[in-house]
Amino acid sequence: MSANPDVATTVPEAAVHPRPGGSLRPSRPRHGERLVMALLALCGLVSILTTVGIVVVLFVDAAAFFRNPFVSFRGFLTDTAWRPFGDPELEAFRYGILPLLNGTLLVTAIAVVIAVPLGLASAAYLSEYASPRVRGVLKPTLEVLAGVPTIVLGYFALTFMTPLLRAIFGIEVVNIFNAASAGIVMGIMITPTVASLSEDAMSAVPRMLREGAYGLGASKRHVVLRIVMPAAVSGIVAAIILAIGRAIGETMIVAVAAGNLPTLTLSPFSQIQTMTAYIVQAVQGEAPRGSLTYQSIFAVGAVLFVVTFVLNVIAQAFVRRYRQEY
Repeated sequence: MSANPDVATTVPEAAVHPRPGGSLRPSRPRHGERLVMALLALCGLVSILTTVGIVVVLFVDAAAFFRNPFVSFRGFLTDTAWRPFGDPELEAFRYGILPLLNGTLLVTAIAVVIAVPLGLASAAYLSEYASPRVRGVLKPTLEVLAGVPTIVLGYFALTFMTPLLRAIFGIEVVNIFNAASAGIVMGIMITPTVASLSEDAMSAVPRMLREGAYGLGASKRHVVLRIVMPAAVSGIVAAIILAIGRAIGETMIVAVAAGNLPTLTLSPFSQIQTMTAYIVQAVQGEAPRGSLTYQSIFAVGAVLFVVTFVLNVIAQAFVRRYRQEY
């Protein structure tokens, strides 16, 4: 198209005479923007310092536990009994973390067995099968389950799940306090975490991958299992690791339903004690500050921190290794 010479063209003065240095930013200083940036930086710094402070206090008090002449780090990691109450000079005093670690991992394993199939099936349905209207109703409803107080879930495990298990397997097999009821209800608790995050990861897979598979004659089931889930595997694994971390740190469900007897067992119907449940028990006992029982709380908390930290590191490494960007 040719330009009309009769039509005058108005050129902004800023385009003819740009500011020195070629910058297009206005000359007026943006004090409000600088203030917001400073506040955001301050908030980030406070969160970092708070985290560092918590870790420092945790490991300083945990180190005080191992400085006690009646405690050794090797015995803490290898002893098969946990009886940190009473006089340390007595032979009954034992401080092996293995029974607490065993109870924590046992309950978490039961929860993962329940949550992963339910969560992934729910995510696949919401992402691939449900209509937008149904998804808009079911997903918020599923996420409401994550807001149920854990003390309520603990009493649900004790008053409903335990009698149900005792009716199925027999009262002589299933103890009143057991790992199975706590693990099953904990699995129900973390199912929304697995389902919601996995559904977000599946929904982020480009539509063209699905259409290409359908064009080759693949069924809906094959598209979900062989296209969508492998493409979203990094997000799915991150969701599972996050759910495992929450299960390991859960307190009230195991404190109410699993019991407070630290035993080294693999039976899901036996009474066990987790690391978080021991912390609750020790705090309820009003252990004097500076006592060995008081310091053992921080030692157990340090082990709990290390376990969750290792899980997060593994999850981050896996996500970076298998993340796919579209």
